[in-house]
Amino acid sequence: MGNEALARLAEERVDHRFKGLPPDADGLSVAELAAQRRNLFTGGFTTPVLALSAERLEHNLALMETYAARHGLAFAPHGKTSMAPALFQRQIERGAWGITLAVPHQVRVARAFGVERIFLANELVDAAALRWIAGELAADPHFRLVCYVDSVSGVRLMDAALRDAGAGRPLDVVVELAAGEGARTGVRTDEECAAVADAVAATGTLRLVGVAGYEGEVPRADPERVRAWLRRLVALAAGFDKAGRFAGLDEIVVSAGGSAWFDAVADVFAEIPGLSVPVLKLLRSGAYVSHDDGHYRRLTPFNRVPGEGALEPAFRLWTQVVSRPSPGQAFANAGKRDAAYDLDLPVAQVVRRDGAERPADGVTVTALSDQHAWLETTAEADLEVGDWVGLGLSHPCTAFDKWQLIPLAEADGTVVDYIRTFF
Repeated sequence: MGNEALARLAEERVDHRFKGLPPDADGLSVAELAAQRRNLFTGGFTTPVLALSAERLEHNLALMETYAARHGLAFAPHGKTSMAPALFQRQIERGAWGITLAVPHQVRVARAFGVERIFLANELVDAAALRWIAGELAADPHFRLVCYVDSVSGVRLMDAALRDAGAGRPLDVVVELAAGEGARTGVRTDEECAAVADAVAATGTLRLVGVAGYEGEVPRADPERVRAWLRRLVALAAGFDKAGRFAGLDEIVVSAGGSAWFDAVADVFAEIPGLSVPVLKLLRSGAYVSHDDGHYRRLTPFNRVPGEGALEPAFRLWTQVVSRPSPGQAFANAGKRDAAYDLDLPVAQVVRRDGAERPADGVTVTALSDQHAWLETTAEADLEVGDWVGLGLSHPCTAFDKWQLIPLAEADGTVVDYIRTFF
């Protein structure tokens, strides 16, 4: 990756654009502020402020690196979760093959920071974006992008745009297999898969390199249904290979893997038969980087395979009690603008008062307004105006996107770095 671009991020000046940071830090560079190693609770940070645990982040990065290696998987974690180039770099340093992304803007961000391998988990038919990608491929012989195709009409649009752009290197594509009827994107039948592959072969601008899909969209997903779909994906790759559709390749890409079923992906991909050339078994799970305190805590495959480790929730949103209108109710100053709420409401975890931290017993988040959390309090809740409340969040993807500069804090509150996001 481009260390120079990352270094320039550290030169960015802290100001009003970045929520929660100390007002007296205005004008400092990010590097200068990080060097001060301020404490999250006593160093002038204002509530609400989202913090990422330095220790838990490192644990999660290491765990998925070893998991992928143990199961013979290449790893392209989904970057749309964090859109943080500094985290992309740490993932790649931890052995990631590359970064998965979803839309052209995200690819532009990754390229601005020197990511050399990108898996685009979407069909791309935007002519302006394809023209830009053709230019990137022409300018950098080390850059590789692999993109979904899921329709004959999409292939034709891609081919026309790339021809108009004068593309030299072909764009690598994988046929996306839909997870079932009524699922999201992807080709529904084997016959349609063949038709899409034929359409790719008829172009001079696209090169078929494999198959892919997302098992998280399998209807009424359970271990049996997910494994059945994954075996269908593997059979599609084997059938394409037998038909000679991958002739001339050095490797065949077979890719799947969200954050809820990567154990099934590991199991089924271990069954991939010998094909004409080696197979790149590409896992794309992304939410692991911060994990969470709700949806993914419940769904993580490590619940099914506890002997392989456990991810740790790395986010905590610190908010402050600003109103205590009754013994049964309180309000804190963080809401939908600050907290993920699309899958689960935040969970009150701890209360801080006068430097002491204790469990948030008897405190429940019942609703979020734009800038307030509604807290229900029982008789055991010792909660006062001014208390800091630490909230656990559910769904990393909609936590990262609300914060442009996130303090990376050690367990004692020392802020050692700041994570810049681009949404």
